[in-house]
Amino acid sequence: MATFISVPLKKSSDVDLAKPLSKYVTSTYPVGDEQAEYLRAADELNKLRRNALGRPLDKHESSLEILLRYYDQLCAVEPKFPFSESQLCLTFTWKDAFDKGSLFGGSVKMALPSLGYEKTCVLFNAAALASQIASEQNLENDEGLKNAARYYQLASGAFGHIKDTVLSALNREPTMDIAPETAGTLSAIMLAQAQEVFFLKATTDRMKDGVIAKLSNQAAEFYGDAFKQCQYKDNLPKYFYFQEVLPVLAAKHCIMQANAELHQSVLAKQKKRFGEEIARLQHAAELAKTVASRYDEYISVKDLTDKINRALAAAKKDNDFIYHDRVPEVKDLEPIGKAALVKATAVTPPLSQKFADVFEKMVPMAVQQSMATYSQRKSETVNRLVASMREATNLANGVLASLNLPAALEDLSGDSVPPSIVEKSRSVVQQGGMESIQQLIRDLPELLTRNREILDEALKMLDDEERTDNDLRAKFNQRWNRTPSGDLYMPLRSEGGSFRNILDKAVQADQVVREHYEAHRQSMALLCQPQSELSASLPSAHPAETLQGSEAAAALRAHLAQLEQLKREREALEADVKGVTFDMCATFLAALAKDGAIDEEPLSRGRLEQLYGQHEHRVRDGLGRQEELLGKIQVSHQEFSGLKRSGAEAERREEVLKKLALAYDSYVELSGNLREGTKFYNDLTEILLKFQNKCCDIVFARKTERDELLKELQQSIAREPSAPNFNVPAYQSQPPGAGAGPTPAPRTIFAPPQSQDKSQPPARPPPPNSGNSTVAGAPTATPPNPTPAGPAAPPNPTPAAAPPAPASGAQGPPYPTYQGYPQYFQMPMGYNPYAYGQYGVPYVPYGAAPGQGGYPGAPPPGAPAAPAAPGAPAYPGYPQQPSQQNYYPQQ
Repeated sequence: MATFISVPLKKSSDVDLAKPLSKYVTSTYPVGDEQAEYLRAADELNKLRRNALGRPLDKHESSLEILLRYYDQLCAVEPKFPFSESQLCLTFTWKDAFDKGSLFGGSVKMALPSLGYEKTCVLFNAAALASQIASEQNLENDEGLKNAARYYQLASGAFGHIKDTVLSALNREPTMDIAPETAGTLSAIMLAQAQEVFFLKATTDRMKDGVIAKLSNQAAEFYGDAFKQCQYKDNLPKYFYFQEVLPVLAAKHCIMQANAELHQSVLAKQKKRFGEEIARLQHAAELAKTVASRYDEYISVKDLTDKINRALAAAKKDNDFIYHDRVPEVKDLEPIGKAALVKATAVTPPLSQKFADVFEKMVPMAVQQSMATYSQRKSETVNRLVASMREATNLANGVLASLNLPAALEDLSGDSVPPSIVEKSRSVVQQGGMESIQQLIRDLPELLTRNREILDEALKMLDDEERTDNDLRAKFNQRWNRTPSGDLYMPLRSEGGSFRNILDKAVQADQVVREHYEAHRQSMALLCQPQSELSASLPSAHPAETLQGSEAAAALRAHLAQLEQLKREREALEADVKGVTFDMCATFLAALAKDGAIDEEPLSRGRLEQLYGQHEHRVRDGLGRQEELLGKIQVSHQEFSGLKRSGAEAERREEVLKKLALAYDSYVELSGNLREGTKFYNDLTEILLKFQNKCCDIVFARKTERDELLKELQQSIAREPSAPNFNVPAYQSQPPGAGAGPTPAPRTIFAPPQSQDKSQPPARPPPPNSGNSTVAGAPTATPPNPTPAGPAAPPNPTPAAAPPAPASGAQGPPYPTYQGYPQYFQMPMGYNPYAYGQYGVPYVPYGAAPGQGGYPGAPPPGAPAAPAAPGAPAYPGYPQQPSQQNYYPQQ
């Protein structure tokens, strides 16, 4: 009786996981121990897939462990890599588990660039293998029963998980084996078999009959539900697999219900309800008889039938001679209770007992994205603080340059170069002078051109692939059912557009830098000259040595010293701001573990406020102090200027000193801007190369998917008929002169063709058509002489007797009917293949006399028909097949 249903495995094409994962790791993580560890993990994952899917698996727990470990690793690695069509694109191809394919078209398969699709198919294989392992268990001992129940519940839970998640995991119509209706049906079947195993365990342990009856009745209900699900889904029975499963489910439903009635009858006997005992045993006997008559080729119930019949005979004998209790109707019996001891195992990774995440140290993508956003917020905060301090310093330098400070205090002799100007000249020469600035300016266009070429090449690859996709979509219309490239590339094009905007803004900034350079080029060139030439270029002025000890000069020097001290403090503060570090990874991981998601903005802003709040206060305080000092410097400078002797030479000299001071500040600013621009272009080159690699990867993946889809379309087009079915006119399907009589039986197409022997005489021509000739009382036309090369039509078999009517109350499906079997065709009514040589018609052998003898004429009107030859079979026609009944037994 113990016939259990198992599920076949899906087959997958080979996929190299190591190469794309390694490429992502090398482009994301810097060279070091961390990158090397992740590269080794990518190789381990690739080996794990080959072990799980690249070879046949034994029906053993160790093989199931490999599948579960690979599934757990997929679940662990999914949140750590950006698996998508537009980023890390991996295309997985799987075949339909139930479709065996055809001779020319191959089996049904689907390729998707989705890790969720891979997870679903791997989980399907784990459930299928669990069902196969459970069906191989020895149910004669407790260990085998426990294992079988455990594996069936695992399979039921896995199929149920696929039913709930497959549509969201694929975002596309799946193949039929992993479709929600199929997975739900398989889950119900596995759960019913697990319940049956518990029934067998209770029977082996000789538990109370009431408990066994409830277990069996629950199993019958589970099998009935599974059978109904198979019937309600129109697309499931097309598979041969489900054609084999349906009778087993119907038989198991009857068997489990019969067992429930059998054990419940024992309870009735114990309660001295002998009529109820007989009614339940009769119902159980009818159910067993139904199984034996209809499903005997699938399940044998001989032992159960004998047991029920013995109990029924004894119960009837005792009731007839002793108790005389009334036997109620089955519909009047109390329903048997139910006890469900099985439950589908929930799929909560890790499922494997030996699972170890090979990417354990890699944080999930949600944390990586939050870290990236936090880093951007941190950079914005640092840049804002640094920019405000540098802007304040530039403002102070500009004010001092406009006042010719501190050169005005140092240039009291009127004929020497002020020490501050000498120091600034020496600093410019040490930094490379004009050659350094000019070289940086010449490098910018080359860097810009390189970045534009990388970006243009990346976008060109997207344009070419999208153009090809649009052409194929226009050619195949609805058959080209993959994601349009235009929709898929929208994020990449948006990213490329932002890169182009950045380059355009960089070009504008470069132009501003060049204009600034041209405005101060001569003064900067003068600063680069030796001190003697610099002194000669300065106009001379009258000495003002009397101002050296004035109170105005002393106050001005004091204010300038305070301003210099403030600048040094600001430089130290800038270094502190840039040096602040804090690892937010632990904070984001804790939030992800607690809530399942990361609310990055409040966490980042709160942490940045703690880290940079004090620095912002110091920056604002420095700005206030500088504004106060600049005001005092301007007042002291006015007093100092009033004490100086004014003249044309002195004014020209002061004007030149102002330009030199401003040129120095411009040189420092230009040098910093150009170096930052060079670094910006170099960093942008690396980013654009990653963007180009991303575009290249997705275009390659799309090309692979395109080739796969083209191959499938070619196969489907080859399988399609050239034209729809149409009716052939009657005059084309019948030979001339045969229209008045019935169509002769066709020769079978399965017989091997035979070559015609040229030494044989040609075929005899057909006899003339006669509407009055009769054979066995039926008007016929004389059939044409069969071609010697063709095989003789087989004789009509004796019509089979009609099957016995099923017992009332336990109806089930009859055996399936077929239109015909190979080597067999139904003869038309009234056709007699033995016409020659009968009814007195002589057969003239070929060559007996020259020419061919004529055919006998028809009998005169009113003459009796020639009697049929003894033993000649008559063909009144085949009996009609019985109508198809429902599989589900009627209770």
